[in-house]
Parts: sequence; structure tokens; C-alpha cells
Amino acid sequence: MKTGSRFTFVVLAALAFVLSGCGGAAPAQETPASLEAGVDVEYAAAAEEPMPAPAATMVAEKTSDEAASVSNSGTMDVAAASVRQSNRKIIKNAEIKLLVADSDIAIDRTTQVVGDVGAYIISSRIWYQPYAGDNYKYATITMGVPVDQFETALRRLRAVAAQVLDENASGEDVTDKYVDLQSQLGNLEATRDRIRTFLEQANSVEESLRVNQELSEIERQIEEIQGRMNYLSDRSAYSTITVNIEPELPEIIAPTPTPTAPPPTPEPWNPGDTFESSKETLTVVYQGIFDLMIWLLIVILPIFGPPIFVVWSIWYLLKGKQAKPTREAEEE
Repeated sequence: MKTGSRFTFVVLAALAFVLSGCGGAAPAQETPASLEAGVDVEYAAAAEEPMPAPAATMVAEKTSDEAASVSNSGTMDVAAASVRQSNRKIIKNAEIKLLVADSDIAIDRTTQVVGDVGAYIISSRIWYQPYAGDNYKYATITMGVPVDQFETALRRLRAVAAQVLDENASGEDVTDKYVDLQSQLGNLEATRDRIRTFLEQANSVEESLRVNQELSEIERQIEEIQGRMNYLSDRSAYSTITVNIEPELPEIIAPTPTPTAPPPTPEPWNPGDTFESSKETLTVVYQGIFDLMIWLLIVILPIFGPPIFVVWSIWYLLKGKQAKPTREAEEE
């Protein structure tokens, strides 16, 4: 009976220590009536005796373990905070619009930048737009760039353009999300391990099926969280840069309109003007006649006059000879 009283005392002492550790400075709670009813008269005598050495050792060991646990927990929190500060996960995005002199050369140089910084092309699009009777090439290239080459890639892309029309960069810190997912993953993995232990200890097929169903659900949640963590890691390791390429368009110079002459203003009838005009016309006609006569006397007559005179003389002589025999015949 005395041994049972000592065991009861040890249990109560341990329970009181745990309650005092959890409650801190909270006021002491009264002992439940059920515990008071279970303690007999021998408990008073046992309480006057000193605590056995094994019991004291157990309490001391438990206190030491709890202190070590608190110390380890604080160390882990400090370490996690240090890792969070030194290895932050930031998703960077940028969009830049370039005005270029030659679209083909700009696209080639952009592709070269992708290879030089160790990036990769996520998507690309090329299209043409008509302008002033010609087709001009436009392009949009989206690339994934290593986070440590983000600024270098932007600097080299600026050098491709004749003018940077627009540039926009942003960043999102997802470190807290990643740490939260790590914590959830750790809890789920611990739960999974416990459920596997329960599965090994199942005593019936029904228990095995029920435990296995719970295990499948936990594993599904673990895979989902791992996928989200992988996505955050990949997105923070590679930044996204979208490059919009636009060609320089020539200025269109509008042609100067030809001035239109105003319609002539009708003049009123004037007899004097008509007389003067007719007089000038008559003078011109007389001048033409006299000019023609001068041409006939000086140019035409010397050229055609001698041949005409020779022909006429021959004709006249021949005509005279023919007329003489006729007259002689008439006289006879």
C-alpha cells in the first residue's frame, strides 16, 4: 500500500510540474475533487517522507529534456530566419519596348543575348504591318533569364535599340510563402510517417483500408505542396523578360498642292479695240502680200524664169514653122 502511495505521489508531482511549465505565471488551479477522493490516509504519511531518488532523477531528467527542447527550438528558429535572409526567393519580371532601325538585325541580336546570358526562349511572335505601301516587321520575344543575369540581360537589350520606348521591371518576394510551404511539408511528412506506423500495426483489413485511405490523402497533399515549392523555386531562379521590337517608320511628306489659276474675267465689248485689231490684221495681210511678191521677184523668178523662157521660145519657133507651109499652100 505504501508503494502505491509513492507511485501516486510521483505521478501527481510530474503532473504538477507539467502544469506549472505550461501555465507559467498563471494562478494555481485547485485540485479536482476526483483526485482528492482517490487519496487515502496513507498519502499524508507518504507526503511527509522524502522523495525517492529514482523519482527525483526522473523529474530532473524531464526538466533537462524540456529545457534542451526549448533551446533547440530557439536555435532552429534563428537558423531558419538566417537562411531566409541569406537565400531569399524573389520572382523578377520585366517588359521592355525597343525602337529599332532594322527588325531583322534586332531579332538576331536579341537571340544572341539569350544565348550569351544562359537564358532560354519561352515564346516568340513575328508579324507584319503595312505602312505607306510597305510591310514592316514587328516581334515579341519572351525569355527566361537566370536571376543573376537579369540586370546584364536588360543592359544588353537596351544596346540593341535605337531608342528605348518603354521599360517596366517588378519583383515579388515569395520567401515567406516558400517557408510556410516547407513547414506544412514537414508536418505532413511527419503525419505520413505516423500513419505508416499505424498501417503496420493494423489488426484487420478494415483498419488497413481506412488507414491507407488517410495515407493516400496525406501523400496527395505532400505532392501538391512539393509542386508549389518547385514552382516557386523555378520562378525565383529564372526571371522573365518580354521584349517588344518595333521598327522605325519613315515620315510621310504630303505633296504640295498645285495652285489653280483663277478663271479669266470677261471683258466688255469695245469698238475701238475691234477697230485697232482689224487694222493690225489688215496691215499683217498687206505685209504678207508684199513679202510674197518680193519672194517671187527675187527667188522664184530667177530660178524658174529662164527655163520657162527657153521652153516658150522653142514652142514659139516650132509653131512658126508649122504656120508658114500653111500660108504658102493657101497662096497657091
